[in-house]
Amino acid sequence: MERHEDNTPTLQGLTEKEVRTRREQYGTNVLTPPERDPWWKLFLEKFDDPIIRILLVAAVIALVSGWFEGSMIEGFGILTAVFLATFVAFINEYKAGKEFDLLNKTSDDAPVTVIRSGDYTTVPRRDLVVGDLVLVETGDEIPADGELVEAVSLQVNESSLTGESVPIRKAPWKERDNREGDHTYPPYNLLRETLVSEGHGTMRVTAVGDSTEIGKTARSASEKTEQDSPLLRQLDRLGRWISIFGFSVAAVTFAALIGRGVVAGEFDLSPGQWFFTAGATAAVLLALARIWFPVVDDAFVLSGRGPTPKPFRTPPSWGASVLGAAALFLAVLLVGRMAGLIPHAPGAWLPAEVALHFLQYFMIVVTIIVVAVPEGLPLSTTLSLAYSMRKMVATNNLVRRMTACETIGAATVICSDKTGTLTMNRMNVRTGRFPESDDGTLPPEVVEGMAVNATANLGTDEEGNPTRLGNPTECALLMALHDRGIGYQPIRNRFTVTKQWTFTTQRKYMATYGVNEAGQKRLHIKGAPEMLLEHCTSIGNGDSQRKLGQEEREGIAGEITSYQARGMRVLGFAIHEGPLDAAGDEDPLKAGLAWLGFVAIEDPVRPEVARSVQQVRQAGIDVKIVTGDHAGTAGEVARQIGLLAEGDDEETLHIKGKDFAALDEEEARRAARQLRIMSRARPSDKLRLVRLLREEGEVVAVTGDGTNDGPALNYASVGLAMGRTGTAVAKEASDIILLDDSFGTIARAVMWGRSLYLNIQRFILFQLTVNLAAVGTAMLGPFLGIELPLTVIQMLWVNLIMDTFAALALATEPPDWRLMENPPRRLRDFIVTPVMQSRLASMGGLFIVATVTFLLVIESDGAVTQRELTLFFTTFVMLQLWNLFNARGLGRKGYSVVGMLGQNRTFLVILGIIFLGQVAIVQFGGAVMRTVPLSLTQWIAVILCTSPVLLLGRLQRWWLTRRAKA
Repeated sequence: MERHEDNTPTLQGLTEKEVRTRREQYGTNVLTPPERDPWWKLFLEKFDDPIIRILLVAAVIALVSGWFEGSMIEGFGILTAVFLATFVAFINEYKAGKEFDLLNKTSDDAPVTVIRSGDYTTVPRRDLVVGDLVLVETGDEIPADGELVEAVSLQVNESSLTGESVPIRKAPWKERDNREGDHTYPPYNLLRETLVSEGHGTMRVTAVGDSTEIGKTARSASEKTEQDSPLLRQLDRLGRWISIFGFSVAAVTFAALIGRGVVAGEFDLSPGQWFFTAGATAAVLLALARIWFPVVDDAFVLSGRGPTPKPFRTPPSWGASVLGAAALFLAVLLVGRMAGLIPHAPGAWLPAEVALHFLQYFMIVVTIIVVAVPEGLPLSTTLSLAYSMRKMVATNNLVRRMTACETIGAATVICSDKTGTLTMNRMNVRTGRFPESDDGTLPPEVVEGMAVNATANLGTDEEGNPTRLGNPTECALLMALHDRGIGYQPIRNRFTVTKQWTFTTQRKYMATYGVNEAGQKRLHIKGAPEMLLEHCTSIGNGDSQRKLGQEEREGIAGEITSYQARGMRVLGFAIHEGPLDAAGDEDPLKAGLAWLGFVAIEDPVRPEVARSVQQVRQAGIDVKIVTGDHAGTAGEVARQIGLLAEGDDEETLHIKGKDFAALDEEEARRAARQLRIMSRARPSDKLRLVRLLREEGEVVAVTGDGTNDGPALNYASVGLAMGRTGTAVAKEASDIILLDDSFGTIARAVMWGRSLYLNIQRFILFQLTVNLAAVGTAMLGPFLGIELPLTVIQMLWVNLIMDTFAALALATEPPDWRLMENPPRRLRDFIVTPVMQSRLASMGGLFIVATVTFLLVIESDGAVTQRELTLFFTTFVMLQLWNLFNARGLGRKGYSVVGMLGQNRTFLVILGIIFLGQVAIVQFGGAVMRTVPLSLTQWIAVILCTSPVLLLGRLQRWWLTRRAKA
């Protein structure tokens, strides 16, 4: 751009008044984030969890029954557990959203150089308005959409929008060649979030914020896909089974208690009183239809016995249920009176002592339902997710959606892009072939050509390391000089440039003509090696220059082809010494060139990628490269990381995007399953691949960094965006952001996800064992002559306090790389595996036998004392405490209680808190807890008598392992 002698720009830009007017007219330069739900709605969404719903119903029942009994502490305890679980989940996701918004805000505050009121100045990117004049140069991200006013050798990488990594030459509209031709976007247009790879220029802003091209594309990438994670689906299924179990046991127990009452003569009722009792019971059931109708529906669905009977598919509303129950009760009274079965006096409908028995039975039923529901499960899940969410940040995984922590562990396919994820996104010269050098050293003419025939530069970071500024290919050449201790800048400064032909995709070369410090006139040219070789008549330089024969030419061409076939970018070098004639001045290729040689450039694979790819493949996860690069590059990277091995049929495993798009649905489905590489992939091809894989039941993780990746990231089971090179749209569409852009980080995320799922399984095993023992005790106690072996408040301690602490203890179990030796779990597999079911049945059964035996012993003399019940309560808790170690061993080979003691200090601390809490309750609980203090001898006896649970757990694991091998 022209400047006056006082260094002021010739263009004046907008005035402050015009800026304010344009901002009011066109808005600010900020992409509107997807509409986010208000905080209160986010909080209420946490109550959609099926377990939470069951707990809320149980809380209502407990509160109502507790009101009649005079103590509602159980109901309030359940509500406390529900609040803790939902609040922790809400706070973690709310914080993650705020942190993400802060990242985006920081990006919007990045400084941009503009011309306003005739002066150069910088403003935050968000303050740009339509009509602003913006200066852009090498390395800049275009801050808004605009039209070029002036440009010098300007090339822009538009891969964030088009997926094409080759930079596009840009020039003002006034140049006719840039108004015509086959272009995705007009060459005189610059688009927001594309990158300047070479040159500099000035643009006039034409669109800001949501009106930009990237703003329009962002909408499809931010649409909600309403996909439940595998964990949520599993917990939903578990919740349904638990509700079926709890209600079934409660119903059977209620019927059994009534049967026992009849046999024992407790219910001496007339036919009319039985009629009234049956009618009243039916009315109560109808009033509670919204609670048990879904349970019946779930029972039919999960058992696979065909469709649910129509009346149970859609439960009536609460209003309809209550009105129907009232109508049924009135009908029972009317029919009973007309038939002479029910007397007119209400006191004669049912004897008071019988009504009291029914109320006791109802309380026992409520207790069974409450203890059957695992209050700690939602909290355990939330704590595990939150703990993993925090810890994964340390492994460069910024988790935006909490459930993604677990979903990545269930991944069966990873569709990874190449540049930046598998490779370092940093081109380097791998080798060179020069006729004047047998040992690979750079000839002086090549060194000079690399230095002067380029526009890129090397900078220096705070630690003194070189940084790359400009075209990646040229930066690779400059780094090759730097690595050899050759400074390019002195050579460039001593070379007087007379004329320069910048690189274009049409030319396929760059040439620079001038005079070096020795006074020699030289034309340096670099570019597509096949084209340069075709125009070279000689080889070498100076005294060693000779004619280039056909046989030698073919040999060089063969070498070039071999490197290109290995996915490298080959760059040829040629030179002309002396003045240029008219033909050479018009077209450097006609100057009479001498071939100097070529270099092979590669974007090196990240050093950890090959090992990480093998880790995830050994873990049973299919890895697919999906890239916009050409087939040779993609194939070579696949070979380097071990995705293609010698003997593999690359024609079957490698497909181009256009060929994939041409397949019909069934052929594409087969190709999606078997392919390992898709090159020249367009956004639509990537999205189709992800869609087909998901339809096949795969859990698909997708990586991406560009705006064009947004739809695929959004549709994937888990979207992983690049933290360093990713666009705002890609990050917004993602579930996890890879802060270091590395595939190795994905492997660590998978390991964390699997560990998280196993921790939840450990807690489920522990929790269900506790609940099974508690249900068995509550159900069998009345038949053994003890109505409530454990009181409501004791159950609160067992089911809420201890389980909450246990949730925290098991949620903080550290991850284990050995989990990567296992294949991904199948989505159709129940979260409670057959091994867990065996351990649950055996250990839970042993606990029931132990508690029933204890109750029979203390009841054998016909008098059950407070001390005996205190010993029973303490024994029950200590059994569960020891079993916490057994649950911790789930999924571990060669698990040793002693050997694992020091690996999780949180576990030991919580274990101590539970034990001390039990001591405090027993010693100081008194009448409230229905306990009396125990002596030290009794405490030691309880601990020693319950400790064999550890040995039983060890024998159980040994037996199950032996049976599995058999």
